[in-house]
Amino acid sequence: MPGTKRDHIKIGIKVKVVQKQDQRTGKLTEGIVSKILTNSPTHPHGIKVMLETGTVGRVKEIIS
Repeated sequence: MPGTKRDHIKIGIKVKVVQKQDQRTGKLTEGIVSKILTNSPTHPHGIKVMLETGTVGRVKEIIS
């Protein structure tokens, strides 16, 4: 499931995010959401979140 809608993303779910420095390569980082940083209900490039590791990125995929 893509991570463009804020209501699909909950704290504690497993996601794949793309970090700012990895946007060109498209390298994804997997982790657990600890904080949702985007306030708007949707974002075309993915909702920005912070993972438990402190990594910040935009959600590209929700792992169910």
